[in-house]
Amino acid sequence: MAGMQTHDKYTVGLIQMATTPDPDDNLARAVELVELAARDGAAVICLPELFGSPYFCQREDPALFDLAESIPGPSTETLGRIAKSRQVTVIASLFERRTAGLYHNSVVVLDAQGEMAGLYRKMHIPDDPGYYEKYYFTPGDLGFKAFDTPVGRIGTLICWDQWYPEAARLTALQGAEILFYPTAIGWHPHEKDTFGVSQHDAWRTIQRAHAIANGVYVAAVNRTGLERPSEDAAGIEFWGGTFLCDPFGVVIAEADAGSEQVVIAEVDRARIEDVRRNWPFLRDRRIDAYGRITERFSDEP
Repeated sequence: MAGMQTHDKYTVGLIQMATTPDPDDNLARAVELVELAARDGAAVICLPELFGSPYFCQREDPALFDLAESIPGPSTETLGRIAKSRQVTVIASLFERRTAGLYHNSVVVLDAQGEMAGLYRKMHIPDDPGYYEKYYFTPGDLGFKAFDTPVGRIGTLICWDQWYPEAARLTALQGAEILFYPTAIGWHPHEKDTFGVSQHDAWRTIQRAHAIANGVYVAAVNRTGLERPSEDAAGIEFWGGTFLCDPFGVVIAEADAGSEQVVIAEVDRARIEDVRRNWPFLRDRRIDAYGRITERFSDEP
């Protein structure tokens, strides 16, 4: 934006929260945690994916479309008020009702005036046991986005997007200095003993790799708690682990697995400059040779 002010250093607040079946309670709790992060000095505050309800995509149920809301709507209005009162930027992941029969998994960026400064719709939609998102969400049609804030330019992506280097690269190439990934990821309880450590390590590693490859900060913002779609279901144990890593993948702040927490950490623009000077991956890209990246798969040698 014209006249945007930037700061050499600024603080982010990453909200790791659990949810209840009551959307009003979840929104009120989110406001409390945003307020807490703001009091601790955060200028940009990010909530986890679909914080307004338990992770409903564990089952396919047409009644659950009632959880969706318009954007702008009640949640953006409520969070916009706290953003304005505290003069902070709030990143919120919402179940968007675009029109009848058309829904998205979306992120809104609310500026320090309480207004919408940006909208991103999740581009990569998973369909795995317990993560039946293709039933609910239409893939995003806005492309990969970066947004100006009073402290600098940020990128927003959502959960499953975090496994794709193309998404991180295209967002970073728009000038984003930090990538925020609101997330809802966890273990199937019966798999945790066998695969839990490697699954969590892969999740952490891929996002640190995005930071290194692009010379940006990366913030992964997860929920926590065991959520069951029914009393007899095993559910998903969301593993928390919210973290911020720097442009060389060094984790500088991290939450544990089992509780609600607000991670407060500093972004230093000088660190971006230093890493990119010494590891100039953007300089050495062979943009003349990447045309086939848009192919699904190449059968030719």
